[in-house]
Amino acid sequence: MSRTRPAQPDPRATLRSGLPDRYLTPDDIAEMFGVPLETVYQWRKKRTGPPGFRIGKHVRYDPAEVRAYVTQRKNVDRVAA
Repeated sequence: MSRTRPAQPDPRATLRSGLPDRYLTPDDIAEMFGVPLETVYQWRKKRTGPPGFRIGKHVRYDPAEVRAYVTQRKNVDRVAA
């Protein structure tokens, strides 16, 4: 009998369908925004992307703060247009 792993939810659907019950990883952020992982790390270094925090040596992102970041960016773009 083979065991199948449960499918991981698509991180890109996170902002569309609701907040996950876990903190997001840099890989999740990269996939969600369709950018390379290195871009996520550069955003963090330059403090231009969604705010992250450290748990030990790991960087994590609060889904609520990622959603707020996206909303804020959309509003800035609308005002600039």
